This record gives sequence, C-alpha cells and structure tokens, in this order.
Amino acid sequence: MAKKQTRKIVERGRVYVTATFNNTLVTVTDEKGNPIVIDSCGMHGFSGTRKSTPHAATVTMESALKKASENHNFTTADIFVKGIGPGREAALRAIKASKIEVNRIIDITPIPHNGVRPPKVRRV
Repeated sequence: MAKKQTRKIVERGRVYVTATFNNTLVTVTDEKGNPIVIDSCGMHGFSGTRKSTPHAATVTMESALKKASENHNFTTADIFVKGIGPGREAALRAIKASKIEVNRIIDITPIPHNGVRPPKVRRV
C-alpha cells in the first residue's frame, strides 16, 4: 500500500538556483534545507540547447514557486545562487516578479583559491 503524502506547511524557506551552461536547476527547501519542490528546465519540455536559455529558466522558476506557494503556503525566502549560466539573471527576475518575499540573495558560486596544478613545461 502506498504511503499517504502529508502536505507540509512551509512558509519560510530557501530557494537554490543552480545555473550551469547546459541547464538551470531550482530547488525550494524549508529552513533546515530539506527539499519540498525540485524543478529543472528539462522537466518543462526544453531539450538540448533550449534548456540553457533565459526563457527556460524563467518558466522553470515560475513553475517551482507556483508549486511551492500552492502546495506548501510558501511566502518568504532566502535565495542562494550558484553558477554562471545564462539562466541566472532570468531566474532572479522571475522571483522578483512573483509574490514571494525575498529576505536576502546570496551568491554561493565556488571560487578556486589556488586552482589546479599547472601542466609541465613543454619541451620541444
């Protein structure tokens, strides 16, 4: 027998936007970091090169926020943005256009503090 889904009420939480060069992923979590809504551009019929467009990121973000607000009464969020893909700015614009109240926007893009070891000197 399937387990009955309980509707979790999450009014405050976090929105993680991961913008890569090939896709944009959106995860809406509660304050502890447990995911309640997961969305990506591929889940909305975008495939190939069209997944990495700002339009696809906007559609994905609007859908994720709509699901979170309808199913979980999601109203207030901290935004965590990661990556440098084309969907990054578009996703933030979609959040601003929605009725979600934004506390803060934080960039968590990983930055190398020394990088990898350089290649050996080329001898010809």
